[in-house]
Amino acid sequence: MLFGLLSLVLVACGTSGESGNAGDSGSSEEESNEITVGATSVPHAEILEEAKPLLEGKGITLNIESYQDYVLPNEDLSNGTLDANYFQHIPYLKDQKKEFGYDFVNLGGIHIEPMGIYSKNIKSVDDIKEGTTVLLSRSVADHGRVLALLQNHDLIKIKEGIDPVSATLDDIAENPLNLKFDASIEAGLLPEFYNREENALVAINTNYAIEAGLVPEEDAIILEGSDSPYVNVIAARSEDENNENLQTLVEVLRSEEIQDFIKEEYDGAVVPVSK
Repeated sequence: MLFGLLSLVLVACGTSGESGNAGDSGSSEEESNEITVGATSVPHAEILEEAKPLLEGKGITLNIESYQDYVLPNEDLSNGTLDANYFQHIPYLKDQKKEFGYDFVNLGGIHIEPMGIYSKNIKSVDDIKEGTTVLLSRSVADHGRVLALLQNHDLIKIKEGIDPVSATLDDIAENPLNLKFDASIEAGLLPEFYNREENALVAINTNYAIEAGLVPEEDAIILEGSDSPYVNVIAARSEDENNENLQTLVEVLRSEEIQDFIKEEYDGAVVPVSK
């Protein structure tokens, strides 16, 4: 949706533009009923795989390109390799559009992945000691999300008048336990740090937590509620906002069949939405 340049090249196979007609998607909706959607492998690509036969029943062929990072899916959407992507939440999409000037639109929300804070040795909020390090994604769009979780448990206080969604580490007004923050880590590497830094708090996006074998509702010492504003969406280029195939994709992903699959498959770690 967590050291250096190395983290930006975590690319999954198949993202080099081999996907047939994807680059022509914006020119005419009637040219092809084939769409290519980029997605992080868990849970987004898994959900898309479940939607494939439903789309086939509507005459649409879905190609799925899997990624292991949060950078390339937007680059490939912008350059036409993809018709749409499904991996990012709304605040991240807004941040990416502002930073890179992407002309993208949100076609609709599909699910929420509650953010969790994990630790190998710290078993509860009451066990957090003074000076504990908090490891989080270098994605600024996730910082306010983590800070809000800490504030909800009285571990920090955000400055008055600051919306937690847009809060940064500079907006911490009170830090009674003198928590130390390291926001230099690529999101996909955070599970490795969870296993390595046993006395740290590690904020892990749920897709990476699931992929690493963690069960958010059991393993997180702090877990975001299902009322989170961080809804994962289908994003497309603005020119494809009215693309009928992409609109059908959103409809299928919001269907009862897919919503039931999400509930059963992820047992609360992924929560379907319809907005």
